[in-house]
Amino acid sequence: MRKNLIIGLFAIMAYGSVEGQRLEMLPFGDMDRWMTREIEESFVIGGKTRYIYELATGDTLRNNTPYRPDLSVSPWATSSVLAKVSGVVKSSTTVFPEKRGDGYAARLETRIEQCKVLGIVNISVLAAGTLFLGEITEPVRDTKDPQAKLMMGIPFTERPASLVFDYKFQQGKDQGKRLRIAAGFGRDKELPGVNCAEVCLLLQKRWEDASGQVFSKRVGTAWVLYDTSTGEWINNQVLPILYGDITSHPDYQPYMGLINTENQQYCQNSKGERVPIQEVGWAAADEQPTHLVLRFSSSHGGAYIGAPGSTFWIDNVRLGYDQ
Repeated sequence: MRKNLIIGLFAIMAYGSVEGQRLEMLPFGDMDRWMTREIEESFVIGGKTRYIYELATGDTLRNNTPYRPDLSVSPWATSSVLAKVSGVVKSSTTVFPEKRGDGYAARLETRIEQCKVLGIVNISVLAAGTLFLGEITEPVRDTKDPQAKLMMGIPFTERPASLVFDYKFQQGKDQGKRLRIAAGFGRDKELPGVNCAEVCLLLQKRWEDASGQVFSKRVGTAWVLYDTSTGEWINNQVLPILYGDITSHPDYQPYMGLINTENQQYCQNSKGERVPIQEVGWAAADEQPTHLVLRFSSSHGGAYIGAPGSTFWIDNVRLGYDQ
């Protein structure tokens, strides 16, 4: 796996306490610093100038330049992307900075993006607003295997007790009565169930074999779905991190299980190749992790699934440590 990603969150800083825990802010976890990207879309789809926002510092990025975060500074990536499909340049923005008090919060929105050029491309894709630790491969050139374009997780060797954050959630236009999928060139399909905002933190112990395959065991888990609009901000939400095999824990839910091929995650191995992370079991409860996976999303259930209009606000992302 890429050695130059080993940042270990050295930049985290003390940020108060909750329920006797010492809190440390993740880099850029206060959501106050954003970099703007200016995208000039192709003339055949209107030639509009659109903007993408990244949790980073720096001057506005222009000339349709693909973005790759400097993970030694900011470990965050978003589902907002620059796409180039069949030569047509288009952008999709699902994560935005929004003023909150004296600073900002991140606003994650589930949206449907369309790209139609007669005889060239006809795509309608539902994109959830997602903020995660890792990076995304740009430009996106198709709608196939979307998870393989997301490099999930960063090196991390600590054992925090909790994830702490502020949030607000608003259900989509259908008030959560159904999920809707718009996948590539296919037709939209209604799915049963309630749309949920998702928060997922995984601590993994990863290793790579001689052929470049990456395996992991699950060290720690903090995973929750929110199905009800909050109206107001919920501050200092505390999610305990459960260690070891949690399948018999009273708070365990099926969606917290080991990741399989249906919701596969990917990383870049030491050869520079994109490979799936094969989660092969539960680690011992006292095991030390090698990587931290963390994502916030306005919809759950996988790629191209969600309720249009669902909005999830996130601020002040911290890790809690027992004192």
